[in-house]
Amino acid sequence: MARIAGVNIPQNKLVRIGLTYIYGIGEKNSNDICKSLEIPSTKRVNELTDDEILKIREFIDQKFSVEGDLRRDTSLNIKRLIDLASYRGSRHRKKLPVRGQRTRCNARTRKGKAIAIAGKKLTPLKK
Repeated sequence: MARIAGVNIPQNKLVRIGLTYIYGIGEKNSNDICKSLEIPSTKRVNELTDDEILKIREFIDQKFSVEGDLRRDTSLNIKRLIDLASYRGSRHRKKLPVRGQRTRCNARTRKGKAIAIAGKKLTPLKK
C-alpha cells in the first residue's frame, strides 16, 4: 500500500491517475511529477519500488502544498475575506455564489435545498 502525503493511493491504478487522489494534485501536476522522476506512464502503483515511492513523497513535499496545509490555507483565505467585510467575504458568509453567477434560478449547489415559502407570489420578469 503506497501512502503519500497521508493518503492511501489505490494499488491497481496507474501512477499518474493514483496521484490525483491527493488533494491539491490534479492531472497536470501528476503528469509533471511522473516526467520529472522518469516514471513511465504505463506503470501501476503496485509496481512501484520503495525507492520510487520515497522519491515521489520527497518531490511532493518539496514542490507542492497538499492536503491539510492546502485546506488550511484555503480556509484562512476565506476567513480573511470575511473579516475584511469585502464583497466576496459577504457572499461567502451568506453562502451564495462568489464569482458573479446568477441566483434567481440555479445556484442550488451553493445555496442548499430549496425552502418553500407559503403564500409568496413571484413577480414576473420585466422585459
